[in-house]
Amino acid sequence: MTRMTTAYRSVSHTGLAPARWLAAWARITFFGAVMLVRALSPRSYGPETRYNLARHMYLDTAPILWWFTVMIALFTMIITRIVIITADNYGLSQYALEMVIRVLVIELIPLTAALFVALRCTIPSGAALVEMRRIGHFRTLRRRKLDPIAVEVLPRMLAGVFSCITLAALSCLVAGVLAYLAMYGFHLAGEQNYTRIVGRVFHPGFMMIFVLKTVFFALAVSIIPMASGLNNVDSDGSREAAALQGLVRMFGVLLMLEAVSLMGNYF
Repeated sequence: MTRMTTAYRSVSHTGLAPARWLAAWARITFFGAVMLVRALSPRSYGPETRYNLARHMYLDTAPILWWFTVMIALFTMIITRIVIITADNYGLSQYALEMVIRVLVIELIPLTAALFVALRCTIPSGAALVEMRRIGHFRTLRRRKLDPIAVEVLPRMLAGVFSCITLAALSCLVAGVLAYLAMYGFHLAGEQNYTRIVGRVFHPGFMMIFVLKTVFFALAVSIIPMASGLNNVDSDGSREAAALQGLVRMFGVLLMLEAVSLMGNYF
């Protein structure tokens, strides 16, 4: 009888899995819509919110900005050198620079920046929200007539968006400069050819997809971990469970966004 009861519960739990999955994504979508509305509302930015926003924007960006840029610079030099040598061996050196820009600057750097910000900033912030709710910090804020979402959640989300876009923009600029130096050296002889290649790659449609992809990457890595932290009702309510849920869901969304951008650019 005990085995039958256990089996029945297992089947019931499996049958409810799709409904629970849909409910979780519905909560994340609703949370994201609410946070975007709050982010656009001037009433959301009280003194505590402004202070926390400035603090999180600094803590989530400044300590990692320079060494992430250095890491991207080294990665760019290695990849660019490999592509140039390979293209020369096959007689395709005229396509080497365009390949570097398309693959490295447009595809890899925004995705790398988004994953880095998620692992370094937003997923730990989402897990911290679980701890705040567990110890009653949100109730304390409400007793002080403060909105916990505006004071604690909104600054973390906006700081994640800012950090992701800043790292991606600066890294793309550095990668573009280093790609030129690797191809032409410290000379201006290749300026016209480089400008023509960049202009051919970044035509208006391509540029729009690139900007939208970077923005949606930033929103995904910022909203999903926060939503998983606040709506962590399907697990044991621990920081580790919230971090794992946020990572899995966020990774799936990033893959979907990357696939859509590739289809828009090359199909």
